[in-house]
Amino acid sequence: MRTRPLKVALLGCGVVGSEVARIMTTHADDLAARIGAPVELAGVAVRQPSKVREGIDPELVTTDATALVKRGDIDVVVEVIGGIEPARSLITTAFEHGASVVSANKALLAQDGAALHAAAEANDRDLYYEAAVAGAIPLIRPLRESLAGDKINRVMGIVNGTTNFILDKMDSTGAGYQEALDEATALGYAEADPTADVEAFDAAAKAAILAGIAFHTRVRLDDVYREGMTEVTAADFASAKEMGCTIKLLAICERAADGGSVTARVHPAMIPLSHPLASVRGAYNAVFVESDAAGQLMFYGPGAGGAPTASAVLGDLVAVCRNRLSGATGPGDSAYTQLPVSPMGEVVTRYHISLDVADKPGVLAQVATVFAEHGVSIDTVRQQGKDGEASLVVVTHRASDASLNGTVQALRSLDTVRGVASIMRVEGE
Repeated sequence: MRTRPLKVALLGCGVVGSEVARIMTTHADDLAARIGAPVELAGVAVRQPSKVREGIDPELVTTDATALVKRGDIDVVVEVIGGIEPARSLITTAFEHGASVVSANKALLAQDGAALHAAAEANDRDLYYEAAVAGAIPLIRPLRESLAGDKINRVMGIVNGTTNFILDKMDSTGAGYQEALDEATALGYAEADPTADVEAFDAAAKAAILAGIAFHTRVRLDDVYREGMTEVTAADFASAKEMGCTIKLLAICERAADGGSVTARVHPAMIPLSHPLASVRGAYNAVFVESDAAGQLMFYGPGAGGAPTASAVLGDLVAVCRNRLSGATGPGDSAYTQLPVSPMGEVVTRYHISLDVADKPGVLAQVATVFAEHGVSIDTVRQQGKDGEASLVVVTHRASDASLNGTVQALRSLDTVRGVASIMRVEGE
């Protein structure tokens, strides 16, 4: 074993960063045995240097992150500060000064992953980011390495624990959205401002990363269709149960049937109870992968939290340090297919539409005619009426998003249609 330690700079020492530092210290001997050399925490960049950080030598703490990554003796920079800047500048500076990088920054990777990979390659250094998607669940490396010889056709998953906790609570207790959100906040699953989670910004960033890796093409955050879950109601869950389904916020990345394009989207969807993702409860994450040779695979586990995320960071750290010792680099950016990302209007799926209509003869015929005129085939219809008003639930066969939108606009123009109560996609069939 080499006796000279590999030096690690830690950018950020919050929930995840403090766990990374703790594991590096408490598991130092094991890490050294696995890597082939000891690892040494050489510096920790923070915003508040006066804060007491148990187990970390105060002499290592600095507010000058730029000077830390420019030192020249740093072998690996671990970035867990999040956000776009200064993280982007610090990572590129680290590459330029000879360090490889381990990051958990999903937002930055979704926005500028190609540029970061290019900077890593230009400086012959590694960029690893297992912790950016689904916390402790090994997912990035299996997609980049274990399935490198296969053709992945679809990646569909629950990649945000906060939203899954809320939807699971609504499903299991009948709670409304706000009630379930309040409980998630009280338990620490939701931030004081939950917008990034419930409006699916977080999941969309992860979908961009997954789609890029799975399909060997460049997918940016702006390419991902995003729809939040704040409008999901207890009535939607009741309808889902009648269909033998539940509702999940899903990140879905698909290769077109002809192989000529890909799509990436995040939105609430009904999913059959028979599907493995339907049984994912609480704040857990799970990702379902479909490929030509391996078939169907599911990756499941805790998708957030200090220790689980730090576990993924340390796994990357071990891999990068091994590469450093051998003088090699791991897999880089693979975007050789350069497939276009199709707009949401071209996505084909099933739909569940709930309409408020007048309870009188001929309404169903009018509605059915509108669907037929727009080329949307109806699978089932359920109607309930009372006191001159009725609820009409239509489930379609597979149709494009654009044709469904045209159908809904035409339905709104009917005098007998009082309103469109809800529209939800049906996935996993």
